Amino acid sequence: MSLSDEDEQAIDQALRAWRQGDISLDAGLEFLHLADLSRPHSPASLQVFEVLLNEGEAIEAGTTPVLDKVVGMVMLSQACDIVRRCRDRPFVELAPLVKVPKAWVEEIRRLKRPAFAYVPSTADQHLVADLDRTMTVEKAVVAGWTLSRGWETDDELRNFAEALVRKRTRVAFPDDFVAAARKLETHLITRHNRHTDEGAHLRALREIRVRAAPSWDADVVQLSWWFIKEADPVDVAVDWTGHLECWLALFDQTDRFHFDLPIACRLEDMTARDYIESDRLDFDRLSIS
Repeated sequence: MSLSDEDEQAIDQALRAWRQGDISLDAGLEFLHLADLSRPHSPASLQVFEVLLNEGEAIEAGTTPVLDKVVGMVMLSQACDIVRRCRDRPFVELAPLVKVPKAWVEEIRRLKRPAFAYVPSTADQHLVADLDRTMTVEKAVVAGWTLSRGWETDDELRNFAEALVRKRTRVAFPDDFVAAARKLETHLITRHNRHTDEGAHLRALREIRVRAAPSWDADVVQLSWWFIKEADPVDVAVDWTGHLECWLALFDQTDRFHFDLPIACRLEDMTARDYIESDRLDFDRLSIS
């Protein structure tokens, strides 16, 4: 039985209303992934494993589809793919909405936790997109869901798209750089939310970028650092020079890594070349993610 013209038109019409970053909060939504229940390690596969074990079912090695109930779904596909005829482009890509600690929501909005994406319309519920879990579904499935807008402004949509891009394009830094930055990473993570002058400076940062010259693979690498701020911290003495000096003193330069004086600046103070030739550091576990 093939898809009728009437059904095709109904699916295409429903999908024309969807955009990247839109959500559905329908009851009964489920996320599907594949697991080996003889070696379960995700919450969903562990739950299925326990159920089968309690029911006395035999558990064998191999691939098993696991369904996990979720509070909502968010659209990851771009609008140009969503609105294409379902016969030509039958699939879209989605991620589940998950609840995270309140303190994480702002960090996710500022792209400091690349495993997630900020969804403006559900932020007050602490619901964000879990980008570690993505699912491909046919458009006919989405056509039956209730659509809710995930964002309101072009800037919000642009920020959502940036989170998706960054998840896929993060740099895998050399192992010796990761080791050299470990003390710095730990220090910045533990100090970020403290009510101190240093914590205020860290929270004022938009991102940290580093450029390796002539390349990450060179025998001797000259590192240039930019600490890009949203603005200067308020209600504290502003001292970027002092804090940058203390932070980079924690980095083990070794015989291979050397660096220039770090720069604290706003995004508009960087040249486009400096930005595109540098890599972003994210201290949500060094990958640096």
